[in-house]
Amino acid sequence: MRDGLPESAALRVPPGARMQTPLCRLAQEVAELAGWRRYGLAFLLGVLLAGALPPIDLTPLIFVAFPGLLWLDEGSRGIWASARLGYVFGFGFFLAGMYWIAAALFVDISSFWWALPFAVLGLPALFALWPAAALLVTALGSGRLRLSPDARLCLFAVAWSATEWGRGHAFTGLPWNLVGYAWSGGFPGSLYVLQSAAWVGIYGLSFVTVLAASLPALFGTPSLLPLSPLRRVMPVLAAAALILVPGTAGAVRLQLLPTVSTATWLRIVQPSIPQTLKWDPGAAEANFQRLIQLSSSAAPHPLAAILWPEAAATFLIERDAVHRNAIAAVAPKDGYVVAGALRASPPPGPVTEVWNSIEAVDHDGAIRARYDKAHLVPFGEYIPFGDFLPIRQLSVGAIDLSAGPGPQTITLPGLSGFAPLVCYEAIFPAAAIDEANRPAWILNVTNDAWYGRSSGPFQHFAIARTRAVEEGLPLVRVANNGISGVVDAAGRVLAHTGLDAVTYADIPLPAAGPPTPYSRAGDWLFLGLLIAGLVPVLARRRASIQP
Repeated sequence: MRDGLPESAALRVPPGARMQTPLCRLAQEVAELAGWRRYGLAFLLGVLLAGALPPIDLTPLIFVAFPGLLWLDEGSRGIWASARLGYVFGFGFFLAGMYWIAAALFVDISSFWWALPFAVLGLPALFALWPAAALLVTALGSGRLRLSPDARLCLFAVAWSATEWGRGHAFTGLPWNLVGYAWSGGFPGSLYVLQSAAWVGIYGLSFVTVLAASLPALFGTPSLLPLSPLRRVMPVLAAAALILVPGTAGAVRLQLLPTVSTATWLRIVQPSIPQTLKWDPGAAEANFQRLIQLSSSAAPHPLAAILWPEAAATFLIERDAVHRNAIAAVAPKDGYVVAGALRASPPPGPVTEVWNSIEAVDHDGAIRARYDKAHLVPFGEYIPFGDFLPIRQLSVGAIDLSAGPGPQTITLPGLSGFAPLVCYEAIFPAAAIDEANRPAWILNVTNDAWYGRSSGPFQHFAIARTRAVEEGLPLVRVANNGISGVVDAAGRVLAHTGLDAVTYADIPLPAAGPPTPYSRAGDWLFLGLLIAGLVPVLARRRASIQP
């Protein structure tokens, strides 16, 4: 019994049966771990799961982390013991996967040293509540419904994926390091599986991945031993099908959606200005001249636009005619410089509001279009409950930034319509583009110099790449220090820059693909997958109430 709840079917077997195979013995030994060994292994398994994601890209580690967690959970005595186990696992996962957030504090460590423990330990401790909730729900459902081992795994995959969706939406959301991103990096063949995001989005891909990775846990279930050899290998066959079938469909999609370049040429400018100098008044002019020099280099093809990263212009373009005219001088004839910049309330009045924006300047110095970032970073661009918290944000400025209205499509003469995204707006699925006015490509400008040579910039690039697959649109990414690059509508990386390189790249814009099922239906398809995953659970409940 587990605190009055019936144990799962996996434990209701004769003790001798548990010792009949090496995997059963291993599962039993793992389940019987106690104290620091139990929680130390849970922490280590969480760290291993982080290693499956970019930039390490050891995707097979998911087939170690999740079975190990589920075997550990077999030894949990009560639902709260399961929740504690999930919490420690999640703490290891987020500590290893998101440590780089703390790097931003070192830009001004003398002012923000006190926040270091909160960034290094506090955020993982907070996010670990989500895996804890997933194991809590799994233990509660398994005990009350007396679920079979395979139904328990389905419930776990549903619960884990649902909590990922919750993490991506609650309290402004941070859908970073979702398990589905294990297919967004450089592991061989991962691009084939990543194509599934075009149908079910990254949350749906997470569900399929967690379910497939959890199935090997059944090899430690003694109740499979009396079955036929074919039935005993069913877990590995099912796990293989969950990966190979989407992978095969993805390979077909890649064949049907080859890279096609348009006649539009763009220049990506990567100035790689250190964050310590980014807002230094003494370095402002030198920083600006670096942008101008990279932009003014001769091009082998006529350019439609020159693209600058987030906050490349550290002055207010609409209020500074001298610098605006300097930008206009390097803009292509009949083209634009599309620059990340801060924008203030219109002149000639005083500055009362500031936005993190993208502004398009033409050859005559006119601002032809602008976009204001809608999804702002808490504590970085504004202070939640700022009237009650005596702290200032990490970004430069005396006032909080204001939020824009949301996704939009910018269309300019000579330049096909694009969806502008500033910084981490690219991490939010189903919120990247205006589906009612579908663009031809996605422009993501960002400044990852805050995070140095950590895993953060690599993860950010891989996440943005996934938006291209979901939407069936090419993505052009312009980062201050990298990683900048171009991704086609199927997620192929056509060009990219090195981290911290001072460089530019002239690239032809890839053609858009047709709208994907995910671009049309969004997360409703993910909801359908969750309902399908609950079928074995509901079937077990129905069977349990039969007279």
